[in-house]
Amino acid sequence: MARLTAWFASRGWAPLPFQKAMWRHYLAGASGLLHTPTGSGKTLAMFGGPLLQALNDPPPRTTRGRAKTPVPVLQVLWITPLRALAADTARALREPLDALGLDWQVGLRTGDASARDKRLAREGRLDVLVTTPESLALLLSYPDTMARLQHLRCVVVDEWHELLGNKRGVLLQLNLRRLRDALPALQVWGLSATLGNLDEAREVLLPDVPDAPLVAGARPRPVSVETLLPAQGERFPWAGHLGLSQLQRVLEKLLTVRTSLLFTNTRAHAELWHQALSAVWPENPDTLALHHGSLDPALRRAAEEGLREGRLRCVVATSSLDLGVDFPSVDQVLQIGSPKGIARLLQRAGRARHRPGESGHIVCVPSHALELVEYAAARRALAQGHIEARRPLRLSLDVLAQHAVSCALGGGFDPEALFEQVRRTHAFAALDHAHWDGVLEFIVQGGRALSQYPDFHKVVRDDDGLYRVHDRRVALRHRLSIGTITSDGSVMVQFLRGGRLGAVEEQFLSRLRPGDRFQFAGRLLELVRLENLTAYVRVARSGDGVVPRWQGGRLPLSEALGHEMETVLASPPESPEMQWLAPLLSLQTRLSALPAPDRLLVEHVRRREGQFVFVYPFAGRQVNEGLAALMAMRWTRLQANTFGYAANDYGFVLAPARAVEIDAARLRALLDPEGLLTDLRESLNLGELARRQFRDIARVSGMLVPALPGRTPRSLRQLQASSGLLYDVLRQHDPDHILLTLAEHEVLHDQLDLGSLATTLSSCQARTLSLQHPTSLGPLSFPLWAERLRGQFSNEDWKTRVLRAAQQLEKRHGA
Repeated sequence: MARLTAWFASRGWAPLPFQKAMWRHYLAGASGLLHTPTGSGKTLAMFGGPLLQALNDPPPRTTRGRAKTPVPVLQVLWITPLRALAADTARALREPLDALGLDWQVGLRTGDASARDKRLAREGRLDVLVTTPESLALLLSYPDTMARLQHLRCVVVDEWHELLGNKRGVLLQLNLRRLRDALPALQVWGLSATLGNLDEAREVLLPDVPDAPLVAGARPRPVSVETLLPAQGERFPWAGHLGLSQLQRVLEKLLTVRTSLLFTNTRAHAELWHQALSAVWPENPDTLALHHGSLDPALRRAAEEGLREGRLRCVVATSSLDLGVDFPSVDQVLQIGSPKGIARLLQRAGRARHRPGESGHIVCVPSHALELVEYAAARRALAQGHIEARRPLRLSLDVLAQHAVSCALGGGFDPEALFEQVRRTHAFAALDHAHWDGVLEFIVQGGRALSQYPDFHKVVRDDDGLYRVHDRRVALRHRLSIGTITSDGSVMVQFLRGGRLGAVEEQFLSRLRPGDRFQFAGRLLELVRLENLTAYVRVARSGDGVVPRWQGGRLPLSEALGHEMETVLASPPESPEMQWLAPLLSLQTRLSALPAPDRLLVEHVRRREGQFVFVYPFAGRQVNEGLAALMAMRWTRLQANTFGYAANDYGFVLAPARAVEIDAARLRALLDPEGLLTDLRESLNLGELARRQFRDIARVSGMLVPALPGRTPRSLRQLQASSGLLYDVLRQHDPDHILLTLAEHEVLHDQLDLGSLATTLSSCQARTLSLQHPTSLGPLSFPLWAERLRGQFSNEDWKTRVLRAAQQLEKRHGA
């Protein structure tokens, strides 16, 4: 340990107690979970163990060629959820090697890796491999990979909280189980910075190690939250908008420090903010950059290097940069709009002042007035140490089907042995033989209804009882589609004469014609032609351009943050945000009442255009939409009627076509948790929702496969048509197919969040119901009314109508 401590001293550091504890656990052969704040030294805490092990027990070397040149063997597998984080991690892991006298080779295997790096990873000629869950699954689909991993000592899962609650984490659980069964001495460690359910996270990572150590790292770095407030009395929107009215203040804030990260919640917002800043940027344009997941890897790497070297003044980014990436030059972080979650705010705040001994800091930029409540609530939650839990998935049979084909490719599998193996993961502990037989039937012949179609015959059971893949086309297609990240069909954007810029969704580009302009990758582009899912473009000299929209970009308000919002609304703290909001909250109190954790606020408003019922559970948009549909359906049982409805993160509005009677007893009956599942099936078109969900499931499971290289790529419309046709065939001829069952399950439990719906209804029943009859719309009801207005027919655009309505309300109430 002395040599490693000496290296720390040469950098002006001293090992922290948790780092030394980690090294002791590792040298004792333990596996476990390290939980420590971002920027506290968790990478060195983890990597120190393998380094000390190598110094005490040098790893073997194989030889290559006639000259018997020593060749590395893989010892450490470092898994990370982000490609940007992978490159940064590899750089950090290389730092101590020379000083310690270790001639280790550290390599990358991600979608952005070079051909050389991919080859070295494939051949196992590295000491340390930094990769992603998808690339690991790809490596394990080759029969010779396990032999190349025989000297593997450790697997590190970085940012485990980001994988815990999604299918990427499920795929990783399956492959970790496979590795641990093949290598009994293998140590597995998870690293996490922001997580509210640590014990469960450890259990999911190491389900068969109940006494695995849970190492707590340094005390959380203090994080200060600053809000960029509008001037008192300044007109500020009550809802909607992108925050661009704050542009001048944001620019002034950016210019007060050397380097800033400006986070948005979606790629479209990042493009718009970059475009807006570019128009007013007073310095060299090269000091302003853009970073999001749809940009070409070369553009993303350029932005990362610019940050690392301190050449950039500002990078506008999305979540592509908010995980664990170390940029010590970043002096401040700005968040445009609400982060919608406490953990996300904390994670992004940790990107600022990522230097030893300095606290985190984040500047919140509201896009509308009520986001100030979210900032005040987030500050209160951080002060009390409240962080959201990440709930793990169970029985994702599409992921299991993909994994089974990978195992068949990777040398074949015995069905009973693989069944027992996957049951020893957290995700499939409840797997029974009926579901397993359904998975086997699917990978062999697609299921009963598809058994006559050779394209669905992937795996063959050989005479020795093992399941294997023999068709080279099946093998190639499967490896091309390994992973669980599904997105709408994308189109590559490429200069007519030059490099690539990235990818946008086909649905967006299909609406453009040659000569149309659009804004992408920080440039104004003109479409020249669309050919084979590639959009050839050139830089437009002038004019305006639309910004692409990507599906799935809207973040829901977390349950924890929603609860904190009710608390601060009920008893406004002496925070800058709530002081600025005091006139607005006073108006809400005069017209109606304020929400509270023990009080469910319901407002009944009559307007010229009809009757409106506003309900405020603060449960997030997804749950509120389900509640609105449920309540509308139940109301139509009482009387024939038609209800329009809309929802946001705070509540929902019902608009009956015919007048309805409203009283507290009736509202309580409509919000009864009894019969929830049956009523949901009646209130929503679950069949259509399941059909949409089925497309992603079909892609993950391998039912829909990509075109082979050299063939014309399949467009999004073709994939949608194919998945829709398959869905209809299975519904008619094989209604018990495992993927149909899974589609409905995911709609109910993931899209509609059945558990949270039930919890919210029970909470509504337990609260005092405050039924108010305000004479007009108020600060809470106006955003919902405006949201509903989107769907109405008018020859005026939505913003014009909402702005006029807001001005009328402000004039009426003097707000």
